[in-house]
Amino acid sequence: MHIIITSRHFELTDSIKDYICHLAEGLEKYNLDILNMRVVISHQEKRGSKKGEKKKKHFWTIDLSVSLAHTNTVVISQNDKDLYAAADLAMGRMHKILRRYHDKINYKHTIPSEAIMANAILRDEALAHKGEDEIVPMDFDLHKPLDIEDALERLKGSSQQFFIFNDKDSKMRVIYKRIDGKYGLY
Repeated sequence: MHIIITSRHFELTDSIKDYICHLAEGLEKYNLDILNMRVVISHQEKRGSKKGEKKKKHFWTIDLSVSLAHTNTVVISQNDKDLYAAADLAMGRMHKILRRYHDKINYKHTIPSEAIMANAILRDEALAHKGEDEIVPMDFDLHKPLDIEDALERLKGSSQQFFIFNDKDSKMRVIYKRIDGKYGLY
């Protein structure tokens, strides 16, 4: 990610640049194609609004602009009395926007399990109405009795979390992967 940091009405120090760059590194965890990030930091002071008041108010404005590939640019503006607080707040808002965008594009193409089941039911009903029978081939290996060691090897060789099998005593058994890396047996 290419970061451009610009200052207005004050001298930009290395510590401020390093702080902004450190905050910007956290945006890479969303695995989005961030082309560049432009940060404009400006310092402004306002005089008091009441007549005769000479008190000056100082505040910082941070404008973040993040260009993403294949989508619009995200722009955020944040004001605060403290420069570092304004940077934290602006970057927090940017994290929230990018996290939502990341979730949107990653979960856009997934189909909920209820939709999958409804789709299967509709397909079966459509086949029943056509009068066509569908033959579903079965793997007869699954119904043969297995030793626990054989079932464990099958589970290790697959990406499944559990494996159901009949043992030598014709009992239905379930062997499963535990969180601690061991295997359980019912």
